[in-house]
Amino acid sequence: MQTTKKAYLILENGMVFTGYSFGKEGEITGEVVFSTGMTGYLETLTDPSYYGQIVLQTFPLIGNYGVISEDFESPDIGTKAYIVKEPCEEPSNFRSEGVLDAFLKERGIIGLYGIDTRALTRIIRNRGVMNGRITLNPPTEADRELAKAYFVKNAIASVSSKSVERISTGSRRIALLDFGAKGGIAAELMARDCEVWNFPYNTSEKEIMQIKPDGIMLSNGPGDPAAPENAVIVDTIRAVQKSGIPIFGICMGHQLLAMANGYKTEKLKFGHRGANQPVKDLSTGRVYITSQNHGYAVLADNSSFINVNDGSCEGLDYGNSFSVQFHPEARGGPLDTGFLFESFMNRLERKRIS
Repeated sequence: MQTTKKAYLILENGMVFTGYSFGKEGEITGEVVFSTGMTGYLETLTDPSYYGQIVLQTFPLIGNYGVISEDFESPDIGTKAYIVKEPCEEPSNFRSEGVLDAFLKERGIIGLYGIDTRALTRIIRNRGVMNGRITLNPPTEADRELAKAYFVKNAIASVSSKSVERISTGSRRIALLDFGAKGGIAAELMARDCEVWNFPYNTSEKEIMQIKPDGIMLSNGPGDPAAPENAVIVDTIRAVQKSGIPIFGICMGHQLLAMANGYKTEKLKFGHRGANQPVKDLSTGRVYITSQNHGYAVLADNSSFINVNDGSCEGLDYGNSFSVQFHPEARGGPLDTGFLFESFMNRLERKRIS
């Protein structure tokens, strides 16, 4: 059972929120972001793209269907800390394996509950994403300075796999470049009879081409796509794209593929995180509801998809290769855009018979 021990969040602008500790007790600093999903908290917690971030859930009750390991997107927790209005102490679900509070304790993740999450969300929306620090004692100016000085570094390297692994067999061979890949991406490929090879983020073009892939999948991942340490990844993507092998990029993969083709990126004011983000297909005019988790966007005036709320780029098409900013594997989230994996398979087939 969670405690009623006081805990505090101080933002880099000096604002303080007082609540209670749950999960692991302790102090932590990170970038505070919010997610608008009403469900999918397990997928959120285990999404490597949240590396370096303190995640705030806007939906007030979290944990109501318990902890279900089958729904995890990776073996590890991606978030640095977790903020909710009210954590559920008595989940109701036949698949539940435990309670959120105990799960966070077991995984060593600091939690904060009982603050005005709506007010905090409005502050981030109005002023933009900012850093924060959770403490067990009333925060001081030193805590604020720690928050102000924080930045996410070596994000992709910290969450990518460390070795090459063939994770399935099938009739189409896919090289999955792991920048912090959610498990749902590989699952969608395997469901389409793909032999999936998982490659670390820093794999060379030569190593990728040695397996003679039919297609290349660029995964999601955390951090700033334009961070200096990502330049080598962009060079590798540029090199493999010259082969003509179809490439499909998702989220960070979308951004890195865009950079390999000369586009630039920018940091969004508060990002898009949640399972209810509207995206418009500019070729048909149809709007889809999508799952998203990103704080950066590609600057482009020839997008294939755009975000309905702010007009930012949500997709680019290069012919053989294409990419989207949102998550068509939809874990958690709506299944509206799962057809994009079929589009990828169709491009593989066209390449095969050309």
